[in-house]
Amino acid sequence: MYMADEKRYETMPYRRCGSSGLLLPAVSLGLWHNFGSNGNFENMEAVCHTAFDHGITHFDLANNYGPVYGAAEENFGRILKKSLGIYRDELVISTKAGYDMWPGPYGNWGSKKYLVASLDQSLRRMGLEYVDIYYHHRPDPETPLQETAGALDGIVRSGKALYVGISNYDREQTEAIAALFKQMGTPFIINQRRYSMLDRTIEKDGLKDYAAAHGIGVITFSPLGQGLLTDRYLHGIPEDSRVRADGRFLKESAITEDMLLKIKKLNALAAQRGQSLAQMALAWILRDGDITSVLIGASRPSQVLDNIGMIGNTSFSEEERREIDEILEG
Repeated sequence: MYMADEKRYETMPYRRCGSSGLLLPAVSLGLWHNFGSNGNFENMEAVCHTAFDHGITHFDLANNYGPVYGAAEENFGRILKKSLGIYRDELVISTKAGYDMWPGPYGNWGSKKYLVASLDQSLRRMGLEYVDIYYHHRPDPETPLQETAGALDGIVRSGKALYVGISNYDREQTEAIAALFKQMGTPFIINQRRYSMLDRTIEKDGLKDYAAAHGIGVITFSPLGQGLLTDRYLHGIPEDSRVRADGRFLKESAITEDMLLKIKKLNALAAQRGQSLAQMALAWILRDGDITSVLIGASRPSQVLDNIGMIGNTSFSEEERREIDEILEG
């Protein structure tokens, strides 16, 4: 029988999510990959146990995470029922809706019908009465924003979610929905966006600064640039790379000689800091306190341990920051 490590809260720092009362671990576990119907359940369980044993209390899902759609929630629900569920009050569990989920006009985007129905399905798959954070996964260009915001507000008032989040909203879109949430008194606390050394869109569109100034948390995904910011591609593309088998997320064309040279320079700087390239990339995201939490993915427990190895070394000197920028801009 699984019993969590008694020292699980001794090393992981926790950051306040915007101006809310909720604290999130600096590192959260995303179940986007590796928790689908084609995965090994015992390994999934071991990954979750290792994460929680080291202070990762936040588990991030979405209705369509798999494959197949819903599989990640189903597998996480099995883990909750078998072991982690006794610690439910120590866990922050989030899920999302916004992408294609079932056939017909009501299984996608941001209508009230879709958002309410999707959450009901997610709760059944996970065996939960509520989630801690419910996200709208992407902006809907057709549904009135008032309807999407109102649906999320109503879900919180129904008790099926404690807080509201948005994902993939830019600064302008965030400002617009934040104004509606403020009018309704909705506990809107977080935006989930892609962010890494290689993708600084949230800096360029002003979302990072806006969120920090307005009490909105930011949690980031793809912090390792789909594997580019690891040692995996330092010597070119491995034959067993996911890039060759599945180019949906990282395309082979992105791994140019120029990019490989930059990665090697970053790797050398990481070594000077006593970190792996992946650890430095994660630490860089947490460097200034404006990011609430960084989402990691893991295919095995050792990856969780490797990633959180950067905890305690997330500060960068001005010289290091400048060197990183010069490498990537060169």
